[in-house]
Amino acid sequence: MATVQVRDVTKVYQRDSQKIPVLDPMTLDIAEGDFVALMGPSGSGKTTLLNLIGGIDSPTSGAIVVGGTDIARLRGPDLARWRAHNIGYIFQLYNLVPVLTALQNVELPLLLVKGMNGRERRRRAQLALEIVGLGDRLDHYPRQLSGGQEQRVAIARAIVSDPQVLLADEPTGDLDRKSAADVLDLIERLNREFQKTIVMVTHDPHAAERAHRVLHLDKGALAT
Repeated sequence: MATVQVRDVTKVYQRDSQKIPVLDPMTLDIAEGDFVALMGPSGSGKTTLLNLIGGIDSPTSGAIVVGGTDIARLRGPDLARWRAHNIGYIFQLYNLVPVLTALQNVELPLLLVKGMNGRERRRRAQLALEIVGLGDRLDHYPRQLSGGQEQRVAIARAIVSDPQVLLADEPTGDLDRKSAADVLDLIERLNREFQKTIVMVTHDPHAAERAHRVLHLDKGALAT
């Protein structure tokens, strides 16, 4: 069964009176538990597609169904709640809040979960940090961590609400080779042991080799 269904999706940005097409009509399925790498030159539409699947952006036309929900129909608070429960996002530059500890950073997505008290948020955040190997860094601030550790905190934040889909945008792009390999090992483990469906944008062929399959985009279309 496909966890992610993209059906005839297009994306066109408007700049003044000019229309800028970014994605041609695109259809694809990503199965439950799949690990897909998106590759292609800059401007090919990889990150746009990732943002559409995550509900960060909306398509100009077509439908995107994730876990049975047509997310193009969701708006405002409903979309935010859906994203908090169903999508984990891993960014290249971590996007951690510098004045918050690792534990507090990981807790942040759970603030959108209705009815969850502080004790439960902390329990889940601690468990997520233990999964990524940082159970001994709960009270450390981002400035006290290495780049690889910061990305692990970001991954813990992405998985803390137990989402079905993880979206990773160049997750190793700012790391040295050893830290990048460690992060990719962790992403593989989340796919293999926790059955997370993963879609990863990357320019790195070594990172793409970790995926089950690689999709190439060129000028807004899937290359054949």
